[in-house]
This record gives sequence, structure tokens and C-alpha cells, in this order.
Amino acid sequence: MANDLIASMVLAIWLYLLVARGGFWLAAERDGPGAGAAMRGAWPDIAVVMPARDEASCIGETVASLLMQNYPGELCVVVVDDNSRDATGEVARKAAAKLGKAGRLTVVSGRALPAGWTGKLWAQQQGVDCVNELPRPPAYVLLTDADIVYAPDAVSHLAARAQDEGAVLTSLMVKLHCASLAERAFIPAFIFFFQMLYPFAWANDRRHATAAAAGGCMLVRRDVLQDVGGMAAIRGALIDDCALAKLLKARGPIWIGLTERVRSIRDYPGVADIRGMVSRTAYAQLRYSPLLLAGTVLGLALTYIAPVALALFASGFAQLAGILAWLAMAVAFWPTLRFYGLPVIWGLALPAIAAIYMAFTVDSAYQHARGRGGMWKGRAQANVSELR
Repeated sequence: MANDLIASMVLAIWLYLLVARGGFWLAAERDGPGAGAAMRGAWPDIAVVMPARDEASCIGETVASLLMQNYPGELCVVVVDDNSRDATGEVARKAAAKLGKAGRLTVVSGRALPAGWTGKLWAQQQGVDCVNELPRPPAYVLLTDADIVYAPDAVSHLAARAQDEGAVLTSLMVKLHCASLAERAFIPAFIFFFQMLYPFAWANDRRHATAAAAGGCMLVRRDVLQDVGGMAAIRGALIDDCALAKLLKARGPIWIGLTERVRSIRDYPGVADIRGMVSRTAYAQLRYSPLLLAGTVLGLALTYIAPVALALFASGFAQLAGILAWLAMAVAFWPTLRFYGLPVIWGLALPAIAAIYMAFTVDSAYQHARGRGGMWKGRAQANVSELR
């Protein structure tokens, strides 16, 4: 009887996820070929703001990809060197000089981090301040990371979509690096889980409260960003992209989708690297609540682990339900796996992957308890308003 009850719950969960969760698993919201290719009216001026801390290994390629855009409007790049301990600023300058475009790059030396701010948001605010002081401030600010590489037409497509949608925020979930065994095992699932938490179709619907953005690539209307108080309005947020999306969606339409045009060159060669990426923000997602952590662990176990246990060890209806639920999650995972060029058979491994993500989430809470929550480039940033 107990097995049948659990089996019924498992089937109900997966029926809801497949049918009533905004079709997140279809991965259908994309910046596909030709999407947003045409511009109505003049091309708006855009300033790129890029916070960078110890990014000498990748910032040259990122800066070069932006300065080589075939964008018809005005485009400049502001790099905020956030107290780097390497040659981040110099590498950025050399990349621009090599292309003969040094005049379109500004490198700002970041000031000391004040209390109550995360490092990235403080660096972004300094970059936005620099942009606001330009003789002709741009219509849009492109907030991007130092490890993000853009195809030559990427900014044109972003701007055209923003104009066509009338969006105050247009964001692309960049294609993450997925080459090592650890990346192939965990990166597609990371994207799958993100879309489950924040179904893109819901985020793109003004009638729905869900708001989401991907921090690696966010094109924002500068005037609206000013109106909401700039990055200061979310200065302590660890999941800053979704916090900004929620703030801006109250002012107008937002749009988020997957893309092949923009990719991250930051690699995660081992499981420990993936753990660090997930642990940095997982407990913040749960608002640092032990009760939400316990509920999340229970929910993950029921959704992903129970179907396998039922399929392997139960009998009758419970076993059949477990098999069906396991197949349902594998099928749901297929579109994301195909997006990353992985065989769909990997979908059957999703329960094991989810179990490891559950361990990463618990580790995130443990790191927070040790005062190391949100650790990034030598800074513990979780819940900065309490830790400082």
C-alpha cells in the first residue's frame, strides 16, 4: 500500500512536469537561425559592461569577439578590472590593440568592495556608472561575463529581438563548455534543472510572475536600469541575474532563451569544479533556509530516486509506475541532451545525476555554515549583509 501511494505521487509529479510546467523540458525558447535578424528602425547604441577578476586566461578572446561584432550601430566595451591578481586588464587592452580597436575599449580599475555588495554587482555598478557618464549614453547596456564568446552576429540578433519584443531585458542562456567527462555528465542537467525552476515560456509571458535571466548575457535598457536604482537595487543578491529579471519584469517585457551564438569558454574539468559552481548559489536559491533545504532534498528524492527504487525493487502497480516515471524523466531530458550533442541514452542516468546534485545542494548549506558560502575568486559572498 505504501509503495502504491509513493508510486501515485511520483506519477503525478512527472505528469505535472511534462504537461503543466510551461513545457520547460522541450527547450523550445531559443535564439534560433534568423531569430530577431531584422531590425525595425535605427540600430541602438550599446555599451558592454564586463566585470573581470583574475580572468587573464580568457578575457582576451571575449573582448576580441565583442570588438569584432558586425553590429551596425555604435558598440563599445567597458571592462571593470575587479582588483585582479593577474594581468586581466593588460590582456584586455592588448586584445583590443591587436585588432586596432583600442579606442572602443575602456578598462576601469575597480574600487575596494564596500559592505553589503557582492563583488560582481559592485564591479557592474562601476561599469554602469562609467557608461552613464559617456557624452552620448547608449540605449542599452550589455551585461556579460569575461568568459563569454560571441558569434559575429550575436549582438545584432540580441538588439533586434529586444527592439521587436519591446523588452527591457533580453537574455541568452549561453551554451556552456561541455567537453570533459564531468561536463558531459553534469552541464546538460544544470540547464535542465534551471529551466525546470524558471520555465522560459513563463518568464517570457508578462502575465506570469516567473522572471529569469542568465547572467552571462543580459541586454538591458539603460534608462529602465537607472529607474530601478541600478545594480544597487540588488547589491547583495547572489543569484543576481534572476533578481534583476524580477526587478525589471515589473517595468516591461523580458525574454530569455537558449542560444548557439554565445558560448562560455570556462571549463570544468572535474567533478569538484562542477560542485563548486553549484554549491556557490544552491543554498542562496533556498533563501538560506534549513526547512527549504530539507524539503528540497525530500522533493528530489521523491522525484528522481524513488522511480528507480520502485522500478528495481517494487512489484505490480508500484513497479510499473516507477518504470513509467523513469522513462518520463529520460524523455524529458532528451531535448537538452540533443542541444549539447549527447546521446539520448544518457537520459536514463538522470536519477544518478540528480542524486549528486542533491549532495551538491547539501554541501552548499555546509559551506554557508562555515562562512564560505558563495565562494568566488577568494571571496565568500553568500548573504553578505549578514556576514559583513
